[in-house]
Amino acid sequence: MPGAPDKPTLGVLDPIDRISEVLFGLIMVLTATGALSVVAADRAQIRTLVIGALGCNLAWGIIDAGMYLMARLHERGGAILAVRAARAAADPPAARRIIADALPPLVGRTLSDEHLEAIRQRLNELPAVPEWPRLTSRDWRSALGVCALVFFSTLPVVIPFVFITDPTSALRVSNAVAIAMLFGCGFVFGRRAGLHPWAMGLSMVGLGCVLVGVAIALGG
Repeated sequence: MPGAPDKPTLGVLDPIDRISEVLFGLIMVLTATGALSVVAADRAQIRTLVIGALGCNLAWGIIDAGMYLMARLHERGGAILAVRAARAAADPPAARRIIADALPPLVGRTLSDEHLEAIRQRLNELPAVPEWPRLTSRDWRSALGVCALVFFSTLPVVIPFVFITDPTSALRVSNAVAIAMLFGCGFVFGRRAGLHPWAMGLSMVGLGCVLVGVAIALGG
């Protein structure tokens, strides 16, 4: 609803969304490193791999940042439309139904008519709602944070190819780092979702390997 405080910049995404962004970044860079033939690779190919992986994740980060901004516009626009509809409702019961539908399902089902009526009256006391949703400077900073999160999730997996001259050793270290990061994503996801963290960590490693295999097989 309009008037609600925005999420702080440091809370751009909730933990599960942040894990998803890191996972997407890992899958993309692993698709590139997994397709590398260490037997025939030379420094030029390694350099191409590093540049390609970084460029790919930078592009994905920019796209994700754009999607984040679109989501913020959609969220605010939906709230504005809901307030207008509630104010223009034919009677209070209809307005309360509109308000309940605009709330998260669990919250909407648990609020009584008295609570919904109090919200309706408060909405009617608010000044005129904006004509259309707008992005704030905080939104742009948050979008930059989303882009940075996706891009920098690539670096730990790519760095071994920069500092280790032997392609085989670099690939092994890179894969070990990627596996550790996949496990970390799964572990944190398990704790946040009320699941067994260690089991989810191992499952995330397996899922990542499968997704990378599918991407490589399909020419990704």
